[in-house]
Amino acid sequence: MYQPGHGRFIDPAPAVSLGELAAAVPATLVTLSGGRLVATILPMLYDASDGPLGTLRGHLARANRQWRDVSAGIEALAIFDGPDAYVSPRLYAATRRSERHVPTWNYTTVHASGALVVRDDPAWLGEIVRRLTDRHEAGRPDGWSVDDAPRDYIESELRAIVGIELRISRLEGKRKLSQNRAPADVDGVIGGLAAGAPREQAVAGEMRRAPRR
Repeated sequence: MYQPGHGRFIDPAPAVSLGELAAAVPATLVTLSGGRLVATILPMLYDASDGPLGTLRGHLARANRQWRDVSAGIEALAIFDGPDAYVSPRLYAATRRSERHVPTWNYTTVHASGALVVRDDPAWLGEIVRRLTDRHEAGRPDGWSVDDAPRDYIESELRAIVGIELRISRLEGKRKLSQNRAPADVDGVIGGLAAGAPREQAVAGEMRRAPRR
C-alpha cells in the first residue's frame, strides 16, 4: 500500500479498523493464478485472536475457479474499503485566497495479506455461513435464520461452496481524511461532504473522528 513520506495517513490501529470494516463490508480477495490476477468480492469473518494478526474466514462458490487455483500456502490479499468521497478544492477555505489547490479523494481502507488455505469441510462451512448470516441479519425486524430454510436445502447449498481461510501475516491500514490540510480546510470539507449524498456524509463522519494535524 502506498503511503506518502509524511505518514499522516497511516492507520495506527489497522486491526481495529479491519474488525469494524469486516463487520460491515465485503472483502475483495485477490490472488495470482496462472500468471494473472483474479479477484472475488465476498463477506469474511475476522478473528483477531487467531494468530499474531488474526485470521479471515469465508467461502467461495465451488464453480469459482479461484479456489481451485490456490495451492496451500499461497499468499492472498483481502481488501476492505470503507467510506470514500471526491473532495473538490472549492471546499477548502484556502481556495478563497489562492487557486493553487487540486481535487483529491478521501477514503479508508485496510489490506490484509497472508497464506490462503482451502477448507472443504461441510461442518466448518455450516458454522461460517451461520455466523455470517446472523451477523448481517442482526437488528432486522424480521431477520432470516439458516434454520428457516429446509435442512436438505441448506445441505445442498453447502455442497456448492468451498471454505477459505486467510492467516494474516501483513496488515496495513490507510485513513486518507485530509489530515494534511489546515484545520479550516478540514472543516470546509466536512461541511461540504456532510451536505452531500449518504456516502459523502459517511466520510464526513470519519473525518470528525480523525486526529487533526
